Amino acid sequence: MSEHITEIVIFTVLFLLVSAIGFVAARWRAPKDMAHLDEWGLGGRSFGGWITWFLVGGDLYTAYTFVAVPALIFGAGAAGFFAVPYTVIIYPMFFLILIRLWSVSHRHGFVTPADFVRTRFGSPTLALLIAITGIVATMPYIALQLVGIEAVLKTMGVTGDSLIARHLPIIIAFAILAAYTYQSGLRAPALIAFVKDTLIYIVIIVAVIYLPYKLGGWGHIFGAADKKFQASASPGDGILLNANNQIQYITLAVGSALALFLYPHSITGVLASKNRNVIKRNMSALPAYSFLLGLIALLGYMAISAGVKPLAGNKAGSVDSNTVVPLLFDNKFPAWFAGVAFAAIGIGALVPAAIMSIAAANLFTRNIYKEYFRREATDAEQAKVSKIASLVVKVGAVAFIVFLDPQFSIDLQLIGGIIILQTAPSVALGLYTRWLHRGGLIAGWVAGMGLALWMLWKIPNPATHKLHFGGSAFPLSSFGFSSPKTIYVGFVAVLVNLVVAVLVTLALRALKTPDGVDGTTPDDYFADEGDPRIDRSATAVETVSST
Repeated sequence: MSEHITEIVIFTVLFLLVSAIGFVAARWRAPKDMAHLDEWGLGGRSFGGWITWFLVGGDLYTAYTFVAVPALIFGAGAAGFFAVPYTVIIYPMFFLILIRLWSVSHRHGFVTPADFVRTRFGSPTLALLIAITGIVATMPYIALQLVGIEAVLKTMGVTGDSLIARHLPIIIAFAILAAYTYQSGLRAPALIAFVKDTLIYIVIIVAVIYLPYKLGGWGHIFGAADKKFQASASPGDGILLNANNQIQYITLAVGSALALFLYPHSITGVLASKNRNVIKRNMSALPAYSFLLGLIALLGYMAISAGVKPLAGNKAGSVDSNTVVPLLFDNKFPAWFAGVAFAAIGIGALVPAAIMSIAAANLFTRNIYKEYFRREATDAEQAKVSKIASLVVKVGAVAFIVFLDPQFSIDLQLIGGIIILQTAPSVALGLYTRWLHRGGLIAGWVAGMGLALWMLWKIPNPATHKLHFGGSAFPLSSFGFSSPKTIYVGFVAVLVNLVVAVLVTLALRALKTPDGVDGTTPDDYFADEGDPRIDRSATAVETVSST
């Protein structure tokens, strides 16, 4: 650890700086009353263009992105670039969807996507399924932010071999995160996001200019990567896609794009915007982060060229591929700049972790606690419950890392995307059509989720010697096809979800089965800031909105 003193000092100073910003954030744009979910959980729904751009960008491009994407490319090659096209195609796909969701949520005071589903389809059962799905899908995603911090701490040598020594720094870091999130709510990650994104841009731009110079140019970098993958025994590895992984690549990119803005934390960042124009501008500008992601992905090839060897994993004989990028920075940059890079990755974990915990807590408070335990809960009580729930969520995330192999958590993140995709018919399609029957949507959810879990159960992971839940690439041979190709589980599951929802809807409509009452009107989907139709008091009790 002594050889990393400079890095540790710089990392600690910057980490404490953003922590101080997190506590101060409670006084930034301070409301008259913080004891309200609109204020604590959505920042007063008042964020403008720049704040929203940094907040949503910091929310979507996490420490996992900066650590695991290049690590995947380091290990598998071109297949890891799926993250680049999916973050490009997502923005036009969700441009109109998020604008409509913002408007109807602004009109009715919705805080979560399950709030919208509850009112749109008149079904507390469907809303409960959406809420549980969101919480379950988000939990491992929060845990994965710890993976990024742990990779940096391990590279600096501040983690020991025992269970306590290995995780104590992470526990301390998340305790600080929990404290300022509890106090400042969404304002904390919104303010910290400015620092986080600035550091990330500086580090990556310097890296893609400096490292190729140090490593002999891009020709040498790609040549070294090609040589490594040609010697690999895996048929899917290579700097180019091949017939074995093209279907998996395409379906994974499309499925991941559909899933990303269905995550509760993504929606939380959008609902904090002050008007529709802010969302429009952000959906147009956020692809700048995709350019940055493409540069980050190339760090995987640079690590191959630099001869980086991942550090040992927690289990005997395993390696921690998440340490690839931190080791690259540690080996090739001066200690002071490596410290800045490590801080960028660490801080990059704090912003999304805070937003995710807030989003999960809001789902519990609005759609479980208020709906089933305390329907008369006041605004102040809801805010208090959400604060406590956010602490519980963070403790759960730490438990994932302490008691499970981090590699298992990464598998869970892939599973998380598959899980959240099953909310697409209710949330995304529900914004445009009320045709699907609530019974059909519930049946579709059950069918899609059931199929997804069965497919995931059938997937082994030879690298970790796991027989089940070993990834998201399902072999087509298990469907009876004579082919070595694989397909993304989420893509298949959501298609089945939609088909079942349509078929059951047709049957229920033919049987004239009563459907829920739609609590929204066509005008709700076009409401904007200052619109006289904004009335939070209307139908508040029945629609689970804040009164």
